[in-house]
Amino acid sequence: MQAIHTKYLGPTNYRGGRIKAIAEGGRSVTVPYDYSGTSEQCHFQAVKALCAKLDWHGTLQGGDLNAGGYVFVFVNEWERYEA
Repeated sequence: MQAIHTKYLGPTNYRGGRIKAIAEGGRSVTVPYDYSGTSEQCHFQAVKALCAKLDWHGTLQGGDLNAGGYVFVFVNEWERYEA
């Protein structure tokens, strides 16, 4: 199972805020922060950009990390269970 971690990168003197999506092995993509959406939507946009770059397809489930950022994983039907 592949996990994708996202984190917010604050603005600098040269760039606005952005979101970085990182997969195992250091593969990553950085996208501008879209202030018109929610934080979760912005993080998901970065994940979708990384998946497009790596040609990954599937159903994703994500959640907020208390330490900052989000984590998204691919969900396979056979791995699902109800708690």
